[in-house]
Amino acid sequence: MWEALGWGTVAASSLVIGAVLGLARQWKPSQIGVVLGFGAGALVSSISFELFQEGFVKGGPLPLAFGLVAGALAFFFADRGVERLGGRMGAGSAGLPLALGALLDGIPEQAVLGLGIAQGQGVSIALLVAIFVSNLPESIGSSTDMKAAGSSPRRIITLWTVVAAACTLATLGGYAISRITAERFEAAVDGFAAGALLVMLVGSMIPEATEKAKDKAGLAAVLGFAVAAGLSGIS
Repeated sequence: MWEALGWGTVAASSLVIGAVLGLARQWKPSQIGVVLGFGAGALVSSISFELFQEGFVKGGPLPLAFGLVAGALAFFFADRGVERLGGRMGAGSAGLPLALGALLDGIPEQAVLGLGIAQGQGVSIALLVAIFVSNLPESIGSSTDMKAAGSSPRRIITLWTVVAAACTLATLGGYAISRITAERFEAAVDGFAAGALLVMLVGSMIPEATEKAKDKAGLAAVLGFAVAAGLSGIS
């Protein structure tokens, strides 16, 4: 359990680090786009080699497919709810949708970290790197927006600390689930995380990376994929 808590904290810490970086300096859109592209490529690799592959081996195609659909639908409707919330709150919501989006992204992917640790596989370095890197642009962008809207640094850091804590607890949740459930359910959880992340990638992360970094986003994504794939092979 302590190992899951420790690695979960490491993965989620980039949310707070990104918030601090967003407050410390001005970031060009192209810089954020390159980081988004790298993170997107790393997540694609983790979905392919960590979530989908391991889920298929654990439980076969049916639980994995069920989890994929459930995760995709859950993220889609939750994300729409966040967008509507931001629209109703207007300018006062600056940065909040990004923070809630990071929470939606972080819970399933960090739960998978806990699953792997509970099964005695150790931490997946590739997934850890993918989570860590993909968190940075969201928290940098959110803290920048909140700062521009007049929010105090203390409020910004507090918000992202709460989001990071919730994501860390999701790692413990994944650890606990693995201790009391069968492999088919674990395969469904892998599928759920993969489905949620795929919707997030195609719907927001990749388009935003392309918008901000133009053609550099594709190169950054390939680099992120290569790094995560190499780490996955090593681990």
